[in-house]
Amino acid sequence: MTDLQIYCEHKPSPAKLDVLGVEDWAVWKKEPSTFPWRYDRAETCYVVRGRFHVTPAGGETHTFSRGDLITFPAGMECTWEVVEPVEKHYRFD
Repeated sequence: MTDLQIYCEHKPSPAKLDVLGVEDWAVWKKEPSTFPWRYDRAETCYVVRGRFHVTPAGGETHTFSRGDLITFPAGMECTWEVVEPVEKHYRFD
């Protein structure tokens, strides 16, 4: 699974978010917690608030927070650690 990469753009332009239609995506909220996760499909999300760490199986920990536009690859197994309550818009591709 080490060939699966997470892509992150910090503070994309409002125009880019508008073109992507982020405001129309579903919303996910989570209080501080730690849990395993597997992405069956690629997910793109935009973090509205909060802070969290994602550690892919056998990989390095990534930290994300408000203003990050992130793409998680299909097939990635990871552990999420929500440090501050999270709210994000998301879509599966």
